[in-house]
Amino acid sequence: MRRAGRVPGGYADRMADTPSGGAPAAPPPPSPALHTPGPPVTRMPVRRTSWQRYAVLAGTILVIAGCAVFMIFTLGQSLGAEALLIGLVAAILPVPVLVACFLWLDRYEPEPLKYLVFCFAWGAFVSTAASLTVNEFFAGRFAAWHLPEALTAVLVAPFIEELTKALGPILLLIFRRREWSGITDGLVYCGLSAIGFAMVENILYLGGYGYRTGVEEYGPATGAQQVLAIFIVRILLFGFAHPLFTSMAGIGLGISARTADRRVRFLAPVAGLLVAMMLHGTWNLLPSLAAATGQPLVALYGYIGVMVPIFFGMVGLAIWLRAWEGRLTERTLPDYVRAGWLTPPEVAALGSLGRRHAARSWARRVGGDRAVKAMRGYQFAATRLALLRDGMRRGLDSRPADRERTVAEERFLLDTISAYRGFFVGRDPQAPIGIWDGDRYHLRFPDGQQRPVEAPEEPVVPIPVVLAPPPPPVPYGWYGPHPGAPWHPGGPR
Repeated sequence: MRRAGRVPGGYADRMADTPSGGAPAAPPPPSPALHTPGPPVTRMPVRRTSWQRYAVLAGTILVIAGCAVFMIFTLGQSLGAEALLIGLVAAILPVPVLVACFLWLDRYEPEPLKYLVFCFAWGAFVSTAASLTVNEFFAGRFAAWHLPEALTAVLVAPFIEELTKALGPILLLIFRRREWSGITDGLVYCGLSAIGFAMVENILYLGGYGYRTGVEEYGPATGAQQVLAIFIVRILLFGFAHPLFTSMAGIGLGISARTADRRVRFLAPVAGLLVAMMLHGTWNLLPSLAAATGQPLVALYGYIGVMVPIFFGMVGLAIWLRAWEGRLTERTLPDYVRAGWLTPPEVAALGSLGRRHAARSWARRVGGDRAVKAMRGYQFAATRLALLRDGMRRGLDSRPADRERTVAEERFLLDTISAYRGFFVGRDPQAPIGIWDGDRYHLRFPDGQQRPVEAPEEPVVPIPVVLAPPPPPVPYGWYGPHPGAPWHPGGPR
């Protein structure tokens, strides 16, 4: 027997849980007996893409490409080809590490690659193009008004940079709200946008203020030394700055995506943006204060005393949110266990990345690479189903059309899960013959008899066991019989 993991409180108690906090009650899951599945699936389920999606994608690529050409031309004209190349190489070096950190947060329900690339490219080219134009405009105005140049860094740059970095994820939230699972997605989307922005900005600092300035004053050796010094300070020590600022906006967007309150939907992103702008402005203000007072320690104390604790606080929050997303399946999917769509071990095996990895190892043993691919798709679909169920409980869909779409997506995910399960169910010769009817197991014992067995506190039946065939419809309403309705193990299989 393979242990699927400890589930505190038992499934009987967990399946009796109801939403708290006055949230609207979600409709019960559809009954397998009354659910009409699609045609038999003979290959892995795939998602179709319409020509309209391709048109939107093409338009987005053109906008980003136009801004990229503008930035390359502007930086090349300002820095020169040699400085631009050196700055580009040095600025790209930390990008894979930073991107990997944010993708690590997104392991339970990875977002579509196109949206991740969109956010990174938006920050790298659209946000930098807009910010460079606005910053240069106000720098010229401040100079004409005989005001300090530092005002641009303190008053203008935080506003325009944080607004434009978050604008890409905001567009995703507006047009693809269903792709948001919560704060984790906000951190990922906004973090990637900030990484893209920081990469292009670092080209300017490393190639312009570093290499080109050093070469013009003392020669190539000095230029290389200045590039190294700026790389250490700006990337190794404070490379987290832009992702930290924009993550505040990501928190606000994530809260907005998972609330039914319209006031919170609007105010949370605004509050997140304001906090991001204030943090960014404070960051830029510290060196200006140090220069004005002649006390370099002012900046050091500000960085260590303010920014570093906020950074570690954000890291702790991100780790906690990542674990919360895994536990979400254990809180919501028991509804489908009771309805007969899933089994307790399957839900237990989704509760952590370690359990998911063990399930994939099991799938590889019983079905090879195709079963592993099916298990991976099964896990992602189950996580998506949990998020959808959580949204039902929160009352995220206020319009009838949205609710109908949610019900249709629920049915699609249930069919998808069933299709994926077909690639590895029943292939393990070490597994006992077991059937789950939504309330208890029916196991085949060595004497040949099949007996009902209550679900234990700690699921130990290998995953997945066979689901019971749907019973004949009974008059308990649209959603089928209640969980305690009798099931006859001697029925047709």
